[in-house]
Amino acid sequence: MDANLREELARVEAVLFAEREPTSSRKLAKLAGIEDGSRARLLAKKLNDRYARVGAAFCVVEAAGGFQLRTLPEFAPWLSRLQQSPGEAGLSNSAMETLTIVAYEQPCLRATVERARGARCGDALRQLLEKGLIKIVGRSEDLGRPFLYGTTKRFLQTFGFVKIEDLPKREEPWITKDDVNEAARILTDADNKAASELCGGSAGPTVGA
Repeated sequence: MDANLREELARVEAVLFAEREPTSSRKLAKLAGIEDGSRARLLAKKLNDRYARVGAAFCVVEAAGGFQLRTLPEFAPWLSRLQQSPGEAGLSNSAMETLTIVAYEQPCLRATVERARGARCGDALRQLLEKGLIKIVGRSEDLGRPFLYGTTKRFLQTFGFVKIEDLPKREEPWITKDDVNEAARILTDADNKAASELCGGSAGPTVGA
């Protein structure tokens, strides 16, 4: 490996280690002084090749439109004993159902969620807002101009999606609460599948977080 490549890899690695959130290839190139985003993407792949060769405890993953260093899944049980990220703490069933509806229907009214779930969702919405998984994206033109809700970059990061279009396809309307439960299961399964595919397994806590 030539000295220039070694230096570029070191700079990209340093940026990824310092950044707490996924970093786009363009921003990664700028911060690391790399030619462009394509070169930064290639260097991220080379870092992963190196980590795999030496048996490192972490890898570079692509999530929420950027790159991030994360620990490998087998180390998650030990790291979770140290601390749990508040934003990634377990969600209640009502919060998971609410998040699922918002993710698929966004921009989404509270009334839409409550109609699909057949129950009030104020507490669930507040919980999701506090965790940074959803946000207020505007106001409806309906009477009273109620808030519209949508998912966040943190949602993509937490569930392992690069973009919102990566959500599993679901074309059926929300008819019964069983439909909501089924969609929530689909989203959870997608999360588990995406996680298991990252570096040959699920991603654990973020390196340096």
